Amino acid sequence: MTSARRVAFAAAKVNLSLHVLGRRADGLHDLDSLVGFADVGDRLAFTPGAPLGLTVEGPMAAGLSAGPDNLVRRAASAFAAAYPGSRLGHFTLDKRLPLASGIGGGSADAAAALRLLAAENGVAPDDPALHALAAGLGADVPVCLAGHACRMRGTGERIEPLALPPLAAVLVNPGTAVPTPAVFRALGLAPGEAHAAGVPSLAAPLTGEALLSHLAAHRNDLAPPAIAIAPAIADVLVALRGAGARLARMSGSGATCFGLFETPQRAADAADRIAAAHPAWWVAATLLGDAPPQ
Repeated sequence: MTSARRVAFAAAKVNLSLHVLGRRADGLHDLDSLVGFADVGDRLAFTPGAPLGLTVEGPMAAGLSAGPDNLVRRAASAFAAAYPGSRLGHFTLDKRLPLASGIGGGSADAAAALRLLAAENGVAPDDPALHALAAGLGADVPVCLAGHACRMRGTGERIEPLALPPLAAVLVNPGTAVPTPAVFRALGLAPGEAHAAGVPSLAAPLTGEALLSHLAAHRNDLAPPAIAIAPAIADVLVALRGAGARLARMSGSGATCFGLFETPQRAADAADRIAAAHPAWWVAATLLGDAPPQ
């Protein structure tokens, strides 16, 4: 017998900045990043008690496997191993975020699966074992599981919540998938090699011009290698600036970029202009901050 169907929102994760501090001896990269979440994302439905499986649908479903390598399936398998006897079920993913796009779509989906399974099986959202599972699935899964604007450090496992005001923004992806491993290879750091300083500290909650000035002092160290792989990223940044963005930057390993605007209306107007000029691009006006309530 199945119980009630559950649904979770998998919010897009946006790296407001991403500093690569260096590459560790084990080959992993140490990061320092400010992260916010958008109010656009995927939706993951879960039917408890059904055979474990996954159906992928939605406007961005093409090319996304529903097999065991999908992060939702991997999250479910890891949860079952960590919590023997857990009640599992069938997932249906409504895929709305572009694939391999630097806004944590797959990681957000995996985090949503963990939240749904935890709720079904009475596991506390702050259970350390649950967060250990998330870290084992990928660098962005822990921050997506937390769902708060934050400073993310290490390989993604060190998360410090931040009090950020809602930021009016436009997200743009040119339709080019950019695999994260390729970008880090193009960055070209050798194991044990240092690279750059960390994110300037946000000493107190900032708003308006002070916040924009603070963010302008940051950067994304993965942008140059990503643009070398996918030159269309540079076109997106030009389009955002031309539409009036106060700050335009790539998120994650690309190719999605964001622009920050003074008001939601200006962001919406800019999104309309960019979408009209580039109908093949994925464009979304949004607010960045904490992930929307589940």
